[in-house]
Amino acid sequence: MRTTATPAEVEAWITVLRGRGHLHAAETTPEGTWTLQRTPDCPPVTLHHPVLAMDYIADVLLDLRRQNREGLR
Repeated sequence: MRTTATPAEVEAWITVLRGRGHLHAAETTPEGTWTLQRTPDCPPVTLHHPVLAMDYIADVLLDLRRQNREGLR
């Protein structure tokens, strides 16, 4: 778990993940929260702090890494 993160860092990662098709939906509110959805079937998750958002992003990246390793077997 991370202890620091900035909103700009979260936005950068969201942009990359959306651009590569790893997030179905992502919305940033003026209050500084993020609502992210991995697939159309997954429920959206609202994250109220940059550290929580980065933890979610780290989970997405770990899942992608696992999928890539399984594909190589």
